[in-house]
Amino acid sequence: MKFLAITLIVHAPDPVTGVQKSTAARFREVLDNALLAEELGFDGFGVGERHERPFISSSPPVVLSHIAALTSRIRLFTAVTTLSLLDPVRAYEDYATLDHLSGGRLELIIGKGNGAAQRDLFHVTPEDQWDRNAESYEVFRKLWRQDKVSAATRFRPELVEAEVWPRPLQQPVRVWHGSATSKESVDLAARYGDPLFSANVSNPIEPYAELIRYYRERWEHHGHDPARIVVGAGTAGYYAARTSQGAISAYRPVFEGQLAFQKRLGLEPVFPTLDDFVERSSALIGSPQQIIDKVHRYHERFGHTVLHLHADANGLTDTQHRDSLALFQSAIAPVLRREIPDPPFPWGPVLSGPTPVPAADR
Repeated sequence: MKFLAITLIVHAPDPVTGVQKSTAARFREVLDNALLAEELGFDGFGVGERHERPFISSSPPVVLSHIAALTSRIRLFTAVTTLSLLDPVRAYEDYATLDHLSGGRLELIIGKGNGAAQRDLFHVTPEDQWDRNAESYEVFRKLWRQDKVSAATRFRPELVEAEVWPRPLQQPVRVWHGSATSKESVDLAARYGDPLFSANVSNPIEPYAELIRYYRERWEHHGHDPARIVVGAGTAGYYAARTSQGAISAYRPVFEGQLAFQKRLGLEPVFPTLDDFVERSSALIGSPQQIIDKVHRYHERFGHTVLHLHADANGLTDTQHRDSLALFQSAIAPVLRREIPDPPFPWGPVLSGPTPVPAADR
């Protein structure tokens, strides 16, 4: 099993202390967490993309380029690239450049994104967002694979024998499809034989398990080898301590602060108590053995081989945050690496061509 640390770069008051860092300090924290993730042995570091409050993750290529310059091994993920909002030509240029600068360490997780403020900013409607996402992805994958591209597009000027530079380092970059509850993203991933990354954050396990079941069904419908399926899954929170009681005690003020923040926003919490959050959400909070057992329970439903943890302290002290991530790598990850397989592809630069799409689905 492979492990990512990710951040959406939320810029909000600390849920425990109420202190809000400056924008510059928040970005510095992201860089420090990326360095920590590489130091501790995480396999990837992901940066989200959002274009509305309370996030400052509007430019993941810039953030990941800085991280690429500071690191040497860890793979760099987007989480997610909101292709429904972007010009696929410009997105390709940014990410092909980043891929060269990072030495082929880039992996993309794409998705339509969410939030009315984002859609309004880019003049995207709920009715056309899925069509935009699919069109942008189809253009994007052509740009990565072909020296000259023609495409009759609806949402940007058409391309006629277009040459876009730089040409790629990875051939092609691996693209995952991020999905919370949308069958549209799943259908797109299954059609092209791409890996799926389930958000697995906001709800209990059932809707995510159903979507992954549907992905496997559509994957086989499109003629792909079931043994090549790759699923990743997120987590709603993480904190490990040597004992369950120690973990719950340390995490309680974090949960209560987050709960208060949701209520201030007028949101009805899905998990109203910490006990409920620990039991029914995907959060990994407890002793190492409890966390190992919970990951296995989710693996039985998902069959996932990649897992993400949140990279941000988010209410924990710096010491708690670092010690908890270190405990993950020393006592939890080694067991899960032994007991759950890795994805069925090399964890490194993609330097060979893509798996062909069946002719009927092109």
